[in-house]
Amino acid sequence: MNKFVLLVLLVSLLMLPAIAQETPKAEVFGGYQYTHISVDGVAVPVAPLSSNSTGFSLNGWNASLTGNFNKHFGVAADFSGAYKSISGVSAKIYTYTFGPVVSLNHEGTINPFAHALFGGAHASASFEGNGAGSNGFSMMMGGGVDAKVSPRLAIRAIQADWVYYRFEGIGQSKNVRISTGVVFRF
Repeated sequence: MNKFVLLVLLVSLLMLPAIAQETPKAEVFGGYQYTHISVDGVAVPVAPLSSNSTGFSLNGWNASLTGNFNKHFGVAADFSGAYKSISGVSAKIYTYTFGPVVSLNHEGTINPFAHALFGGAHASASFEGNGAGSNGFSMMMGGGVDAKVSPRLAIRAIQADWVYYRFEGIGQSKNVRISTGVVFRF
């Protein structure tokens, strides 16, 4: 009988790390984003905000919901809003994208990840009550690093994405988005 109890205790102790390192089923991210739009002579709905030929920068928010199928693969829904105002011209760009996420070390303290997101975007600009906007296609390729604070909380140290926009038949591919914030894990 003592050998059986000892065996059960030993097996339980060996399983404890596996239980403690369970992959979260869902993750909710929210934070700040910096976006740089490169215009380089391409007409985009917010191009009047460009003070030079290389482009302009916007600030805003980024939020995502990721459902994890296992410790390496999940699917994300990513939403963002970026804003800029110069000399009375106000611009807004919203994105809503979806796609696969590959995580390299979900159970570890540092979790690098990569994603490919596809969806839509809405860009608008207004000046003195007059405005114009356009809906289009958006694609983001990138990834980042989450640093686990506790089993239910992580800090997104950085997320960097190459962003492609296509508005009214014109493609815009020299764009970057950088995000940081908090990840809640369930």
